[in-house]
Amino acid sequence: MSHPSLDSPLILPCGATLPNRLCKAAMTEGLSDDRLRAAPRLAALYRVWSKGGAGLSITGNVQVDRRVLERPGNVAIDPTDPATTDAEARARLFAWTRAGTEVGNHLWMQISHAGRQSPRYVTGEPLGPSAVQLELLGNYARPRAVTEAEIRDFIGRFATVAAIARETGFTGVQVHGAHGYLLSSFLSPVTNRREDAWGGPLENRARILLEAVRAVRAAVGTDFPVAVKLNSDDFRQGGFSNEECVQVVRWLNAERIDLLEVSGGTYEQPRLLGFEGKRDSAVPMRESTRRREAYFAEYAHAIRAVASMPLMITGGFRTRAGMAEALATRDCDVIGLGRPVITEPDLPLRLLSGEAQAAVRHEDRLRLAQSGWRSPTSPFLPMRVVNVLGAQAWYYQQIFRLADHGEPDLDLGLLPAAAAYLADEHGKARRMHRARRRAA
Repeated sequence: MSHPSLDSPLILPCGATLPNRLCKAAMTEGLSDDRLRAAPRLAALYRVWSKGGAGLSITGNVQVDRRVLERPGNVAIDPTDPATTDAEARARLFAWTRAGTEVGNHLWMQISHAGRQSPRYVTGEPLGPSAVQLELLGNYARPRAVTEAEIRDFIGRFATVAAIARETGFTGVQVHGAHGYLLSSFLSPVTNRREDAWGGPLENRARILLEAVRAVRAAVGTDFPVAVKLNSDDFRQGGFSNEECVQVVRWLNAERIDLLEVSGGTYEQPRLLGFEGKRDSAVPMRESTRRREAYFAEYAHAIRAVASMPLMITGGFRTRAGMAEALATRDCDVIGLGRPVITEPDLPLRLLSGEAQAAVRHEDRLRLAQSGWRSPTSPFLPMRVVNVLGAQAWYYQQIFRLADHGEPDLDLGLLPAAAAYLADEHGKARRMHRARRRAA
């Protein structure tokens, strides 16, 4: 049997076909309008990525609850808010999908609930399985534990949003069960301390994820791609482990999903960004993993052994050879690319043609922008956090540049990027809250 290559198509279990093995992975865009609807800048951004050559693009997290957002620029589709589901909102979604599939690639909507990871300038009452506060620079309030009725409501919302995604031209959906957001926080014993049917043993903690996936599949039918994003490990002491992940994947095998994306970490342990958070609660990364190009490839090995669905790994891929090896050795079926396609939006096209052998521009420029700052490996947690948030701000500004100009600004400094990010976030939050008051 020949090995798949980067340009090999992939037939998914539902029958849909991805034209190649490269995916523009989900990254938060921050480009909604004040009423949390898709703004024209989103269509412009995804037209750039569509032309970039990846066979699949996955959106940043579209929220099912307008009250609790990952950031104020999220798109929300909230069944309780007509402004996010009416004809105008749907027309904006159509414009997004037309632009994002312009050259024949797939565009899947990532569906999420931020849970306890919603900052104070968005909400004073985040939600979680239990009242376990996210302690990160004082930016997150203590969450309220959701009721069983709310859990059932959220499961229904995932299904409703998935149906709207199909109706408005998205070619698939991804249920976000990773990175410490609501479904992920139910999986972790650290954040889920419930004593009812939604907490305790793993089968209870995984129940909301499995029921959400089941409801989504029922809402979109058997011929529409449904994916799941799952932590391979939380990398936090007492958290959701790789062994538990393997068991959840066994249960997901019965849910007829079309692609499982493997990632890892939470806001406390941001391994998805290649950094470590609080060291007194961190689970050390395996040394063999540190030497590998992709952050989560070794953790995915045990998952691959039990998974019946195609597998995607996101995080750390930088070279064409490393990507090709991961496909040839069957470590995964799809390569997820995040930050590299912000500063090199045509990177997939150049990787497929053989013109590019590696993604390098973003790392070189970010290191230059960070010059004079302490290293992200500093023993001082505040300095590591500042570096992580500064780097995020730099990439957020590059996303805005792609949306507005079609190309990044690689000469942007870290301090100007951080200042612009803070001004943008808090400005959007104020406008969002004013729009809510006017609509009330």
